[in-house]
This record gives sequence, C-alpha cells and structure tokens, in this order.
Amino acid sequence: MPELRGCGARHRALKRSVRLRLSLFAALFSFLAAIPAALAGDSGAVDKMPRFESLRSDRINLRVGPGLTYPILWVLTRKGMPVEVLREFDHWRKIRDFDGDNGWVQESMMTPERTVIVTGRIRALHARPEPASRLVARAEPGVVARLLACRGAWCQIKASGITGWVKRDAVWGVGGEEEAKQRLGR
Repeated sequence: MPELRGCGARHRALKRSVRLRLSLFAALFSFLAAIPAALAGDSGAVDKMPRFESLRSDRINLRVGPGLTYPILWVLTRKGMPVEVLREFDHWRKIRDFDGDNGWVQESMMTPERTVIVTGRIRALHARPEPASRLVARAEPGVVARLLACRGAWCQIKASGITGWVKRDAVWGVGGEEEAKQRLGR
C-alpha cells in the first residue's frame, strides 16, 4: 500500500524560508529608505553647513555621488582652491566651487585651511581696511589667497608673501556676515 505523507516538514521549511526572505526584504527596504536622509546631509555631523574649506591636492576627482563607483564629473586641479561644503555623507563631502559646479569629493581631499579666490576684475589690496589707505598690491581674477581675517566689508588676505585688505565682495570663499579668524599658529 502506498504511503501518504503529509507535507508538514516540507511546509514548515517553506514557511521558514518565506519568513527569512521577508525579513531580509524588510531589512533591505529599511536600509534603502535611510539613503535619502543620509544624502540630504543627515549624517550626524556637528560641523556647521554650509561652510568653506579648501582643496588639499592639485588633482581631485569631483564625482556625481558619494562613492568611488560614481562617475567623475571633473578633475579639480588647483590645490588650495576654496570650495563650499554643502553636505556630508560618511567620508564624502558635497562641494560647490566658485563657478557653481557641484559634486562629491573624499573628505581626505579637503582641508579646513581658509582660502579665497579673487573674482571679477583686478582688485586693489590695501594696507588697512579703508579705501583711502596705501595700496600694497593688485590681484588679478583667479588669484587664490589665504584668508587671514574679515572685518565688516573687508577681508585680510595673503598671496605670494604679500598681505593686504580687499573688499569682501571682491573675493569668493567667505560667507556674507562671517567674521573669519584664520588659525595661523600665531
């Protein structure tokens, strides 16, 4: 006589398999749901944003997203160039350069050293933060300088060994009302 078997053992194994798959699916869904918040800069970082930093190297890949698998948009080739940090995700920073280009770079390619870039036209550097003070130099557009301090509408910068004061609106790399104090080891 043939044996009739119940499907109990096989049914329980199938049920366990389905539960395991559902658990894995739920975990994956939870992970994927957290990605938009992380990309929005919700990484728990305590640093103020947006903020200005500068590039550590003269060859940095600006990527579409925060990871090595994302395509490269541009190769940034100006060490010390100021950039605005817009967001943070893990060890990646979303930045904007003075031309308005956005992308992601590795955190290790950034330095908190403050720099600015001269914009527009040739700008006068003064001995003091006053338009009538002695002229110490003229800076062409594109000059990258170290930011030393800002007072009101003026910022003190240093480039090629020359220190002077320039109008805040003549440079990019400092916030509107920001009072910058550069750490120069003084």
